[in-house]
Amino acid sequence: MNAQQPVNIVMIEDDEGHARLIEKNIRRAGISNGLKHFTDGTSGLEYLFNAPDGPLHNGPALVLLDLNLPDMSGTDILAKIKGDERLHRVPVVVLTTTDDKTEIQRCYDLGCNVYITKPVNYESFADAIRQLGLFLSVIQLPDGEG
Repeated sequence: MNAQQPVNIVMIEDDEGHARLIEKNIRRAGISNGLKHFTDGTSGLEYLFNAPDGPLHNGPALVLLDLNLPDMSGTDILAKIKGDERLHRVPVVVLTTTDDKTEIQRCYDLGCNVYITKPVNYESFADAIRQLGLFLSVIQLPDGEG
């Protein structure tokens, strides 16, 4: 049986209000995947790289990443994810209050898939989530047979 594993959503966002709003929008967009929320980069990275239920051990993930975190910059986290051969395929959505063109370009250069400026306009967020819905249904781990 080759059942596809559900994609876990990993949100790294230090603002509880934003986190709740984002989760509400995800649910409103009809996405019921599991969601893990971390309020700082250290615990988010720890989960991504080491947790038994994280993407390295437990199937695909999608990362929602705030750039302004208390302990490190979101671009550093993005670089770590995209720079790791085991995680570089994980789609990353950057959610941030910065609409600075250089910052946006830097995120795309580092490999982010979608960049959304907060406060999140529900329609643009829903569109992005729908695009991600494509990721959510498409991401599969190679099953070794070919």
